[in-house]
Amino acid sequence: MAGNQKSKAKAEQAKGKLKEAAGRAVGNERMEAEGRMEGARGDARQAKEKAKDTFKH
Repeated sequence: MAGNQKSKAKAEQAKGKLKEAAGRAVGNERMEAEGRMEGARGDARQAKEKAKDTFKH
């Protein structure tokens, strides 16, 4: 289960970076902001999984 969550975090981070870059390229501030938000969500999910791993061992 934890591996699945870790891969979700990586996918969210990558999707956020792509969306942010695309928004910046076309000058769409809303898309850029959504990309930053998705990236941050992925960062938070990854931090949660790292914390769970720390307490697991």
